Amino acid sequence: MPTPTAPAKSTPRDTTWDPARWLPTTRDELEARGWDYVDVILISGDAYVDHPAFGTAVVGRLIEREGFRIAIVPQPNWRDDLRDFKKLGTPRLFFGVTAGCMDSMVNRYTAAKRLRSEDAYTPGGEHGFRPDYAVTGYTRILKQLYPDVPVLIGGIEASLRRVTHYDYWSDSTKPSILADSGADMLVYGMGEQPLRELLRLLKQGVPFSSLKTIAQTAVLLAPGAVPPKNQNWEDFALHSHEECLADRTLYATNFKQIETESNRVKARRLLQLIGDRLLVVNPPFPTMTEQQIDASFDLPYTRLPHPRYRKRGPIPAYEMIKHSINMHRGCFGGCSFCTISAHQGKFVASRSKESILREVEAIKLMPDFRGTITDLGGPSANMYRMKGKEQWICDECTRPSCIWPSVCRNLDTDHTALLDIYKSVRETPGVKHAFVTSGLRYDLFLHDHASPQAKQSHETFIDELVAHHVSGRLKVAPEHTSDDVLKVMRKPSFGYFYKFKEKFDAAKEKQGKPQMQIVPYFISSHPGSKPEDMADVALKTKELGFKLEQVQDFTPTPMTVATEIYATGVHPYNQQPVNVAKTPEEKQEQRSFFFWYKPEMRGPLRSTLHRLGLDEIAGRLLGGGGAKAEMIAGSDPGFQRQQQGCGGRRPAPQPDKPWFGKKRR
Repeated sequence: MPTPTAPAKSTPRDTTWDPARWLPTTRDELEARGWDYVDVILISGDAYVDHPAFGTAVVGRLIEREGFRIAIVPQPNWRDDLRDFKKLGTPRLFFGVTAGCMDSMVNRYTAAKRLRSEDAYTPGGEHGFRPDYAVTGYTRILKQLYPDVPVLIGGIEASLRRVTHYDYWSDSTKPSILADSGADMLVYGMGEQPLRELLRLLKQGVPFSSLKTIAQTAVLLAPGAVPPKNQNWEDFALHSHEECLADRTLYATNFKQIETESNRVKARRLLQLIGDRLLVVNPPFPTMTEQQIDASFDLPYTRLPHPRYRKRGPIPAYEMIKHSINMHRGCFGGCSFCTISAHQGKFVASRSKESILREVEAIKLMPDFRGTITDLGGPSANMYRMKGKEQWICDECTRPSCIWPSVCRNLDTDHTALLDIYKSVRETPGVKHAFVTSGLRYDLFLHDHASPQAKQSHETFIDELVAHHVSGRLKVAPEHTSDDVLKVMRKPSFGYFYKFKEKFDAAKEKQGKPQMQIVPYFISSHPGSKPEDMADVALKTKELGFKLEQVQDFTPTPMTVATEIYATGVHPYNQQPVNVAKTPEEKQEQRSFFFWYKPEMRGPLRSTLHRLGLDEIAGRLLGGGGAKAEMIAGSDPGFQRQQQGCGGRRPAPQPDKPWFGKKRR
């Protein structure tokens, strides 16, 4: 007689696998919802992570909230019979295409144009799951398979390639990505507002082909067509693509106008001929209000990678940011090598305190949360709620930066609201630590003409930062030490770094935390930089006690001042020639100065310094001496992937990058 078995104990139902929690990615998941069609299909170069740091999730959740059926095809195989592009059928309204949170060429290649060994947005960090020029590749496939279905492109790759642009990886000047890809419309920048307007019009029955005047979009008109009139917009004609190909001076002039318009409150509509077709780039929407940006972060994300990846390993970018909080978008730093203002905007859009604290509570519910918020930050950590004191002054302003060459007197740099967020988060029950790991802009709390209240907040900020919000190392980005190079970079004088380090060291002593370190970031081979400038970096950082490891060779990316200088050899604002290191030998010579402390570098550097007539510097740099106690400024593999902000670099994506919406870095 068989032995009776005890009844099985019931266990709580694991809802992770519930298809209703996720946006569908397969035919089975569509059927689980009872859907026999979808309105929109998103094609993404990134894995599907349902989290506000990942743009595909933001866009997908927004489309869902507007009442449409939405599905996602993440990282489709473009090498086989294209079954991934066919598996969900034909969408009723349109396809959306994005390369992901990074430009696919930056994602795939180093500054030396070598294939990277890891893709941070793919399970297991595996490489090779997206094509070169992913937006163009995906769109061409869709147009081949579904020639009558509109394709809407967005994300950083599309956004920063919306007009004629220099492409570093092919060393060529390319037309708008609309011309190369064959897409029907482009959304640039952070895409929630134009996407909502587009969906509203489609819901009213307006044909996709008639949507030519939505703000923050671009379209390529048929030969002979003229742009629809809009009484609220003034038009500005750029030099044609063909003129840019024939004369790079005209190309440089174009960039100055494009950047100027992207930094204006009331921008003009840009027009550019590409062959016999006319590119129309409509002005952007106003900066998002607090209510609008809160609504984006409050969408019903699971905050997890899709269960389909459970056997493929962790997604590095997600692991880096899953317990972090992004508090604002946009950056008014205007750094020459950074694309944030061209993509997220020059003006800062900040979340409410209530929205931030709701996200803290959501993070606390994550099963692997152990009490540490890894970052309270943004593109630059300390720009939260900063804006002009008098809005009418901002309305008339065309400056590319609010803090270079000096901090604008109309900019309110009071850190009080930021300090209030810090205090509220760290005092939340269940939160043991709340760190700041986004890079700081130290010139925002070191300038001389702040109000008495703002100055008091600056002093308090340094003390509270060191006392409560530094995990051991604090990231800042002086980028260079030479004032000539910093001028090209649109960065403050290195004197500010000395001043910051002095205050940081005083706060460390006051708080009894001598082990804390500053982690400075530097760039080699930036336009304007010469070997003697790199010798200056090496010597000054050695005398400060640093052995640098957080370094990067300049990578030209579309839509930056530095890239235009690299491409043309002249500054687009004054047409003056600028020194540019282009050959591998020139780049390696500059980069070698970072590693003066390595034995194998001493001989080559001494020879270089002798050739430059800098024997005295060679003696100080290589002949011993300097600070006795030298600290290594950390190692961050994510730093080489992509630069994320003017105030510093985040190794992970910003938690606010809708695919219609990120930076360099």
